Amino acid sequence: MQQYNAIKVKHPDALLLFRVGDFYETFGEDAIKASKILGIILTHRNNGGDKTELAGFPHHSLNTYLPKLVRAGERVAICDQLEDPKMTKSIVKRGVTELVTPGVALNDDILTSKSNNFLGALHFGPRNFGIAFLDISTGEFLTAEGSMDQMDKLLQNFSPSELLISKSHKTEISEKLGPAYHTFFLEDWIFQEDYAHESLTQHFKTKNLKGFGIDHLKNGIIAAGAIFHYLSETQHTRLQHITKIQRIAEEDHIWMDRFTIKNLELYQSHNANAITLVDVIDKTISPMGGRLLKRWLALPLKNLEGIKKRHRVVAHLKASQDQLEKLQHWIKPMGDLERLISKLATGKINPREVIQLKNSLEAVVPIKQLAQESENEAMAQMGTQLDACEALRSKIKEVLKEEAPIQIAKGDVIAEGYSEELDELRALAFSSKDYLDKMSARETENTGITSLKIASNNVFGYYIEVRNTHKDKVPESWIRKQTLVNAERYITEELKEYEAKILGAEERILHLEQQLFEQLLMWMQEYIAPVQKNAYLIAQLDCLGSFAELAHQNQYVCPEMDDSTVLEIKEGRHPVIEKQLPLGESYIANDLTLNRDDQQIIMVTGPNMSGKSAILRQTALVVLLAQMGSFVPASSARIGLVDKIFTRVGASDNISLGESTFMVEMNETASILNNLSERSLVLLDEIGRGTSTYDGISIAWAISEYLHEHPSRAKTLFATHYHELNEMTKTFERIKNFNVSVKELKNKVLFLRKLVPGGSEHSFGIHVAQMAGMPQQVVQKASKILKKLEKSHSSEEISDKLQQVGQNEMQLSFFNLDDPLLEEIRDEILHLDIDTLTPVEALMKLNEIKRLLSKKKKASS
Repeated sequence: MQQYNAIKVKHPDALLLFRVGDFYETFGEDAIKASKILGIILTHRNNGGDKTELAGFPHHSLNTYLPKLVRAGERVAICDQLEDPKMTKSIVKRGVTELVTPGVALNDDILTSKSNNFLGALHFGPRNFGIAFLDISTGEFLTAEGSMDQMDKLLQNFSPSELLISKSHKTEISEKLGPAYHTFFLEDWIFQEDYAHESLTQHFKTKNLKGFGIDHLKNGIIAAGAIFHYLSETQHTRLQHITKIQRIAEEDHIWMDRFTIKNLELYQSHNANAITLVDVIDKTISPMGGRLLKRWLALPLKNLEGIKKRHRVVAHLKASQDQLEKLQHWIKPMGDLERLISKLATGKINPREVIQLKNSLEAVVPIKQLAQESENEAMAQMGTQLDACEALRSKIKEVLKEEAPIQIAKGDVIAEGYSEELDELRALAFSSKDYLDKMSARETENTGITSLKIASNNVFGYYIEVRNTHKDKVPESWIRKQTLVNAERYITEELKEYEAKILGAEERILHLEQQLFEQLLMWMQEYIAPVQKNAYLIAQLDCLGSFAELAHQNQYVCPEMDDSTVLEIKEGRHPVIEKQLPLGESYIANDLTLNRDDQQIIMVTGPNMSGKSAILRQTALVVLLAQMGSFVPASSARIGLVDKIFTRVGASDNISLGESTFMVEMNETASILNNLSERSLVLLDEIGRGTSTYDGISIAWAISEYLHEHPSRAKTLFATHYHELNEMTKTFERIKNFNVSVKELKNKVLFLRKLVPGGSEHSFGIHVAQMAGMPQQVVQKASKILKKLEKSHSSEEISDKLQQVGQNEMQLSFFNLDDPLLEEIRDEILHLDIDTLTPVEALMKLNEIKRLLSKKKKASS
């Protein structure tokens, strides 16, 4: 226990697995934690009168229990016996051989094949934030710098398994991010620019970081440096596979805030067992392709030529099913090249994985030929860049047996004919049966003992066994070793010499095989970069093949991409919902047009459950799919490049941060209104429903007006229950009314799910309540109350009042100076807070006055 406590002091933040004989044991608080996480029995033992909790499991079950601990967010220090217990009379030396944390796992049982396992670091700079992500299992290293909103969005996209933060920002981070990530707090001195710069330049063996295009990202470099410090602390020093650090170029990709990523359910959903977009579109075959597809989805392109280049490859593969099938056929048996080569670099690769690497590289050869011969320019270029790694494949084939075992310690790894010395030792070790048969025949002839037998056991080694009936014939030179009931066992000088030779050979064989295997791994280090490049190119081909397969299976079309700001979708479909429809039911497709000239804002009304939210989401998903390089679920689509997608869809609250549903809704909407651009796509669903009806209608009206009058004229879809907003088309020329149609049949409502021009007058909420199985008494009562309310508060009255508010603001006589016109304008201007007014708000206020004055002028004339 003294030895345990001394090691535990060095790793206070880790759960210590302490090897005792054939078990890994945990003690004290660690034992209580482990028993809960692993579901193993918690016992107690007395150590000098102190009761200590104890929980353990067999050492050979480490790969079963370790992933459970790491997934639960624990940092696990594995403490092994460093010497053979038989070779020491004192306590066995022990030490931590590996520190496994959620962010630096290399174990296949912990990792998910089609998902990255990122370690993140967030640095709080004086003005901006810096962030870095590293997947040690693949060597991908990324960094960025920006506002907290940008960091929040990247964290949601990359979803790190572990996040490193400075201790001084412990409270701050819990306020900003809540308990969303497994955080680990480092000392403040680690987050220093000089230290970070030195760590990175030493690793990459460069004088500066200009070659990586990150030298201006001071905060990003500090975050990246913190990651490297953490790797050394967790004893991960073999990092040759981390060959570069890349900047996440926000300006190259569509901006989606964290609300949008969450609302569109791209990779995860709030609902258990819900199908997400990535579940539907991922037709990749390789782990590398699966991971890259998620990256493309997280960071859709804004570069028109880059998008079109991907579309051309997808079109080519879709048209040539034969090529697509061949490509998929060769990718299918391929292992995870990225993670296999990373295991080589970190010294975690076993003989069988080296053979798997060789077999995977052999599959690259026909893929290279197929791509090179392709008529598509981009594919042919990728084919040229693929490296057949012929020397590497030949070397592995020469050194290792094809059926090599997993563990080098088991031997029989090195191929015959590679090492003359090894072949001689094997001949000696494995020809023992022939030698002993000859010896047995010779001694039988010499002694006349017909039942003589030569054998061996673990206690005495080799021996000659003679039955008691023949023991009088035993030569004097034989030495008696053991007496049995019916026989005697002897050894001879020749047998002792042969035994020493055999045992020495077996030990030498194991040592030599290990030595030759290590030499092979050292030689293979040169091929880390070429194999990583191959992995990336195969991942790209796999993703593009996945898009072609998706388009072929689901009748997706190639979108027409251009530099305009027009969005035209013909017969668009929701990619996820259409896959979940009951058998035989087809998805109701819808047309949609948005532009900045005459149809900037579409006000979508319609009853509950009619499909308003689906139309909003499918519009965003069609744009996303198009700009990540995929074909889209529609009969045709023309998409002017979109740079930002904003959504405010669905109700949610943040009780842990003390925010109500309405507060969350307003936060998300404020974020949208403060970040608009000319190429933005805005999707608003039921804005204002979290408060009273009049408040809600007022807010929704004001937001719609703001979007219409904003200089950017952002394309907007606004789904609402407030039918009063239909009146906005009378005042605002770029707002158009559409509704999701229904058909009333007596007391039933048939949802047609078709978007048609014009506003809707009813919500049919009571009909939906009835369909949900609400008691009839409640439904009838609700109907009576609704009729009374409709009489006292008609929609027309509310609309009239809203319009009146707008008109009263500008009830000014344009030409008569005695009229309140100039007086009200003066009051309006005097009440403006110039210090807090943004340029955009000032222009909008001026535009508002100008528009209303123009109307008054027309009325006067």
